[in-house]
Amino acid sequence: MPLERQRQGRILALLVRRASRNVGATLGLGMLLFLLLIAIFADLISPYDPLQINPADHFLPPSRAHIFGTDEIGKDVFSRVVAGTRVSLQVVVIVLAVAATIGVPLGAIAGYWGSPMDDIIMRIADIFLAFPSFILAMAIVASLGRSLEYAMLSVGIVSWPTYARLIRGQVLSTKNELYVDAARTIGASQFRILFVHVLPNCIVPFIIQLSMNAGAAILATAGLGFVGLGAQPPTPEWGAMVSNGRQFITTYWWIPTFPSLAISFTVAAYMFLGDGLRDLLDPRLKHLFIG
Repeated sequence: MPLERQRQGRILALLVRRASRNVGATLGLGMLLFLLLIAIFADLISPYDPLQINPADHFLPPSRAHIFGTDEIGKDVFSRVVAGTRVSLQVVVIVLAVAATIGVPLGAIAGYWGSPMDDIIMRIADIFLAFPSFILAMAIVASLGRSLEYAMLSVGIVSWPTYARLIRGQVLSTKNELYVDAARTIGASQFRILFVHVLPNCIVPFIIQLSMNAGAAILATAGLGFVGLGAQPPTPEWGAMVSNGRQFITTYWWIPTFPSLAISFTVAAYMFLGDGLRDLLDPRLKHLFIG
C-alpha cells in the first residue's frame, strides 16, 4: 500500500506539472469552470425569470435593462442564455453517460472474448456508423417524440459505436499483457480480469474521447432543437432559441446571435480541454497506470 500511494502521488504530481504547462488544458478547464459557476448561480445571475413573458417589452435591443435584449414575446434573452447553461451541462452528462454505458461494456466484451461476440457487436456498430449520425438521431427522436429528453437519448444511442470501437481496440492491445497473465495464473475470474485489470488501463484514451465528444454532443442536441425535434418551448435551450430567432436575424439580430455565441463558447471549451488532455495524458505515461 505505501508503494501504491507513492506511485499515485508521483502520477498526480507529474500530471499537475504537465497541466500547468499545457495552455489548451488550462484554457479549456477555465472556460468550463466559468460555465459551471454560471450554471450553479444562474438564479442569482439572471435579472429576470427566463420563462417570463412581457409582450410590452418585445424586440427591445441590448441595453442596461436587458443586456442581450428581448425576444418577440418580451422574454429576456440574457436570462434565457444563462438558464441554457444548465441545460447544456445536463446534455453533456446524459448524452455521454448513455453512449458510454452502451459502448464500453459492448466494446470490452467484443475485444476480450473475440468471435463470435466480436463479429456480432462490431457488425451492429458498423450498421450504426453506416448512417449519418445526425440523420439517425433525427429518426430516433422523431419516432420517440419531440422533447429534450428524447433528443439527448437519441444522440447518446447513435454515439455508442465510437466508444465500443475505442474500448475494443484498447482491450485487444491490453489483454495479453504480463499482469493480465499473472491474474489468470492466480485463478482470477474472466470478469474480474476484464473489469478490474484490463478496463482500468484503458481509461486514458476513454477520458480523452469523452472530452472530445462533449462538444459534439452539445452541437448535435442543439441541432435537433434547431430543426424542432429537441427542446420545445418554453425550455431555454440554445439550439431552440437560435431556431426561434433565425427569422428575425436581419432585423433583431440579438435574438439568435447570443445563443449562438454561447454554443460556440461551450463547444470551444470542450475542444480546448480535449486537445489539452490528449497532450497531457501522453501514451508514454501509460505504463504508470498498469496495476
